[in-house]
Amino acid sequence: MIRAPCLPQPLRGANLFELDGALQRLLGRLAPEALARQRDRLSAFGAFAGGPVDEAADYTDRFAPPRLETYDRDGRLANRILHNPGWDRVSAEVYARGAVGLSFAPHGEPFLVTFAMGYLLGQADISLHCPVTMTGAVAYVLDQFAPEALRNRFLPDLVRMDGKALTGGTWATEHHGGSDVGATTTVATPLGDGMVRLNGLKWFTSNANGGLALATARPAGGAEGSRGLGVYLVPTHLDDGSPNPMRIRRLKEKLGTRGVPTGEIDLIDTLGFEVAPPPRGFKLMMEALEFSRIHNAMGAVGLQRRALLEALGYAERRTAFGQTITAYPMVQDEILRLVVQAEAGLLLAFEAARAFDQAHRAALDDTEGAARTWLRLATALAKYHTAEDANAAARAAIELIGGNGYTADHVTGRLLRDAQVTTVWEGPANIQALELLRLLGNRHPGVATYRARIEGVIGSAPAPLAMLAAAVAAGLEVVAEAVALVRSDAAAAERHARRLLALMADVLGAALLLEQAGLDFAAGNGRTALLARLFIDARLAPLPRRGIVGGGAWTSTLFVPLAYDAPVDPGAALAILAAG
Repeated sequence: MIRAPCLPQPLRGANLFELDGALQRLLGRLAPEALARQRDRLSAFGAFAGGPVDEAADYTDRFAPPRLETYDRDGRLANRILHNPGWDRVSAEVYARGAVGLSFAPHGEPFLVTFAMGYLLGQADISLHCPVTMTGAVAYVLDQFAPEALRNRFLPDLVRMDGKALTGGTWATEHHGGSDVGATTTVATPLGDGMVRLNGLKWFTSNANGGLALATARPAGGAEGSRGLGVYLVPTHLDDGSPNPMRIRRLKEKLGTRGVPTGEIDLIDTLGFEVAPPPRGFKLMMEALEFSRIHNAMGAVGLQRRALLEALGYAERRTAFGQTITAYPMVQDEILRLVVQAEAGLLLAFEAARAFDQAHRAALDDTEGAARTWLRLATALAKYHTAEDANAAARAAIELIGGNGYTADHVTGRLLRDAQVTTVWEGPANIQALELLRLLGNRHPGVATYRARIEGVIGSAPAPLAMLAAAVAAGLEVVAEAVALVRSDAAAAERHARRLLALMADVLGAALLLEQAGLDFAAGNGRTALLARLFIDARLAPLPRRGIVGGGAWTSTLFVPLAYDAPVDPGAALAILAAG
């Protein structure tokens, strides 16, 4: 029987930050000063997510989702959405703990820190993570781009940390669908002094009662397409406390994320405030969506992490045919697949977060420079990769647990339902693929920035990891060939864009694992080098006969340190890498 540390089971009540050595090491590398200042806060947030948030999420999902009261008892429009008390408590507390405001406070922390809080939140409740994401996105746009008077009036209510913050929404999707925002039909009629009246239907408004939303609309007589759009700040209530004129038609019944109310809203002479007129309106809404896509990646990899913890915690206690099932090679391989995917996904998500902070420090109007291009490219790759793997991880966790994992007694069913939103939230894979094609075109330095990032990793890899570096270099050359094809053939580009997205995400994931492996190897730990080897074998250079080859016993011998994030002797790791 394999001896291993026992994970908390059930996981509820665990401190999700303290359980996560990979997150702590990554923050220590990317933002050491911020981690030193905020470690206690992050630890307390990890306990909050693993305890009260998870408990409220389960209750809300199973027994008490939000409910709409369109009219009050006198027949007047109310647009009131009622939540259960547990949701209301954790919803207020998550903002009081700084999940948004920490990055906007005086001497605010890097967004990397609040993105990390989103990752922890995603392990407990994507439904709560969703409004946190949109609140951060609205706050970011107001802070960076709104007229000063508008920013001063509304931003403080979004970033306050006293438990009374308003929350945000991004209202772009209309009945025709969310991806073609340029087809928006909502009309903005100017009133003067930066105010407008909005009329139209917003078809998918998550966090429908949040308080403040960014909405796209076309000024009357404005140009067609995205260049004709402005973006407007819409409060759900007016200064006197009365509802802003609009009607929530209904709350949608959804596959997952049942805790966050998603409505269809008729804007009926609704008061709005101009944040940016055409043609800048669409660009600013894309700034909000870019922010949300990074949080999407954080939530998706948080789901992967939770699925892994649930599966491993159950498997280490489950005995079948005289052994704990973690002693069986098939179970070991499946768990290690989840480990590798989760750690690669974590690195991808934080690569996008790091790029966001770097681009944030660069000139905001330098939309086609290297920093902004890498932000958009890394975000598209991370968003795609983590969402795909989140769905696979949630399904795998149910299978590892068995029939019990299919019941509501375990969180895994909710994880599977919630994971699906990460594939469609702020643009499905096809939209990310089209974004990728734009960034690889002649207007943007996407090809050069991608190659430079990966070549930098290859060039800095320590000599003992040369075999891994060579595999990443070979993957980079495959990418170069694929990019050359799609750039030379428009028909091939449309057909293969999604395949290219997956390829480039995998190569970047392998490079980031190699980068982390080099740092860990220098610190006397060969574990990440072996994870990189497993990732490369699965994604870049698949083994023959679908992996049905001799050897491979090392994954059993080293299962415990690989699965539980314990050090592996570098010499032992090198011997395995050298054996091929």
